[in-house]
Amino acid sequence: MFAKLVAVSLLTLASSQLMAAECKTTIDSTDQMSFNTKAIEIDKSCKTFTVELTHSGSLPKNVMGHNWVLSKETDMQAIATDGMAAGVDKNYLKEGDARVIAHTKVIGAGETDSVTFEVSKLNAAEKYGFFCSFPGHISMMKGTVTLK
Repeated sequence: MFAKLVAVSLLTLASSQLMAAECKTTIDSTDQMSFNTKAIEIDKSCKTFTVELTHSGSLPKNVMGHNWVLSKETDMQAIATDGMAAGVDKNYLKEGDARVIAHTKVIGAGETDSVTFEVSKLNAAEKYGFFCSFPGHISMMKGTVTLK
């Protein structure tokens, strides 16, 4: 009887852990100007969400650097355009740009960076996207973020 109770308890514990929302993701960027995903889904039960950005390429950040920027889809191109003048040291983002919800720093080969943001900043009725703001990269390095 005790063994059966232990087995049921372990199964219950395991299933509750499977049901818990995953409130983080890892995204890899490459020398081929790409992210390894085009879509991120964030569970509404998450209080915060963390994105870890990795760079599996071999080129330095001043040549093929990448960052991860979150904004409303309608603001993405304007943020990238405005950020070009900021330069690599400011992560190709205009200082104090209120349209940017969250971002990592620009990283190069073998580097990682992460950002954690409040999920409450997102509205399920709004369309959000992520992109790399390194000049020219937004054309290939972008995706969607949705609340589920």
